[in-house]
Amino acid sequence: MTEELPELRASDADREQVAERLRDAVAEGRLDMAEFEERLDAAYRARTYGELTPLTVDLPAPGGPAATVDMAKRARGDGSWGERIVGGAEGTSQWGVAVLSGFQRKGRWTVPRRFHSFAFWGGGEIDLREAYFADREVVINCVAIMGGVNVVVPPGIEVVVRGIGIMGGFDHREEGTPAQPGAPRVVVTGFAFWGGVGVERKLTKAERQRVREERRRERLERRENRKELRRGE
Repeated sequence: MTEELPELRASDADREQVAERLRDAVAEGRLDMAEFEERLDAAYRARTYGELTPLTVDLPAPGGPAATVDMAKRARGDGSWGERIVGGAEGTSQWGVAVLSGFQRKGRWTVPRRFHSFAFWGGGEIDLREAYFADREVVINCVAIMGGVNVVVPPGIEVVVRGIGIMGGFDHREEGTPAQPGAPRVVVTGFAFWGGVGVERKLTKAERQRVREERRRERLERRENRKELRRGE
């Protein structure tokens, strides 16, 4: 039975699973863009498990051995917000300070229930796109004096802005956007004097890459469909 598995027909979900692993590999630096594009094209053209399996056999899975197509069709994580709300954690960092300088909090860090930032003739960036959260509601307190702080949130998070500005201001443009089910709530508060606090929504680099790849896949599929039609004429 095992010998016959490579000849089984692969589904769209199988192809997408391999494509997702290839995206992770290029983000981790395990594949260069030329290798990535070659394997991605092969993944979307694959018709059987035998064609899919070699594309990831030399790539380690996160926290485990080599990643291959899962023939058992095990359930995959749903990527829900609940996985990123860790509960009870104090946070990786409590403060960000920029005096005639700058600071950054980005990547996979844990946001505490209350994070404080201070910028004086300097600037700070608080990036929550890949962050975990100590609670379902976190407060980002920003004090900007002749400086600025920028808060970056991913799509799906609810944002509330309560800061006060004197000859400065807080960005309210991201308020009112509906939250995804179970997503955390981020309250941006504080004080700006001759400075500003910005709030913006941005996709991660990997998500932007995924959107581009989806469009690329659609173009490839349309091209393949046209070829199939010409063959049938």
